[in-house]
Amino acid sequence: MTPTIIVTGAGGVGKTTLSAALASALAQRGHKTLVLTIDPAKRLADALGIRDLGDEPQPVSDRTGLWAAMLDVSASWEAIIHRYAEPEVGDRLLVNPYFRAIADRFPAAQAYAAGERMAEYIESRSYDMIVVDTPPSGGGIDFFRAPATTGDLVSGKLLKWLTGSNMPGRNILYRFTARPVLRIADTVLGGPMLSDVADFLIDLRTMYDALSNRSRTIERYLRAAHTIVATTADPTPVHETRRFFRELGGIEIHPDGIIFNRTLPRAWVTDAERPIRGIDDPALRALAKANLRAWAGEARRQEDAADEISVRYGVEVHPVAWVTPPPTTLDDLEDLVSATKLIDELDALGSAEKPRS
Repeated sequence: MTPTIIVTGAGGVGKTTLSAALASALAQRGHKTLVLTIDPAKRLADALGIRDLGDEPQPVSDRTGLWAAMLDVSASWEAIIHRYAEPEVGDRLLVNPYFRAIADRFPAAQAYAAGERMAEYIESRSYDMIVVDTPPSGGGIDFFRAPATTGDLVSGKLLKWLTGSNMPGRNILYRFTARPVLRIADTVLGGPMLSDVADFLIDLRTMYDALSNRSRTIERYLRAAHTIVATTADPTPVHETRRFFRELGGIEIHPDGIIFNRTLPRAWVTDAERPIRGIDDPALRALAKANLRAWAGEARRQEDAADEISVRYGVEVHPVAWVTPPPTTLDDLEDLVSATKLIDELDALGSAEKPRS
């Protein structure tokens, strides 16, 4: 299996930038690397210097061996339908407004499409390594739940009740199940809601076997991947990181490391206790001292938060320094992670999978 690194975590912690940094550093070390982002803001394209990042991987001109792509959820679901549905069923689903709403707007649908796309790239064997920047919904946990969630949707009790356990024809559905409620909705909304919903539910169930099998394959890839949780020491991301670990039960995912992004230098803690020289004005010197001690207190708090998370969950923490301005070139990106033990571990992971000549 192609070595795959999944970078997960809450929104706003720099996941996209870190994913690009890891991918660029791995390409620099000789691995043909694809970075796949699910970030709709296209920040990865800016970091990599690619103006129009799209669904199909494209090479990054300034870094040999580095490729990038951004998930197009609608296009991915269209490909899923064409792959797993009968042609007639697929044609109906693609124009059904309820299917379009789920495919385009639901976070679980986005996460499943991302997992499907990841699986395609793994199976293509076109890359030495793949780095996946996950959707931030659910603090990152939704990405790992998506295969099972999609299976539950297609095989759920409500769906079976509406369509019948033996897959009845549409006339039976209209006559004996949801017809009264949907007829009222048709009247209120002024549209053929009954027919659209019935077609959607019945057609969706015909895909159950195929999607169920595919979901199990995606889950296997997720378990085999190298999962990295990204966070900062701010209270909300730390809370989301704890929630991520609490909700891992039953998913069989075991993170391999935590990146604490935007950390302050440890040296500031000791520097705060040293005398300040070169400032003659006592008031100004006292103000500078107070400011330095405040920053030292924040650096100590960050270190304590990282240590607590590491000990509680038994996962190694990799600090990444806070830099200003944010990285704008590939070299800047690589500098973020080049000093971490993590990049050496991932480099070894990719090298171990390469065939020996």
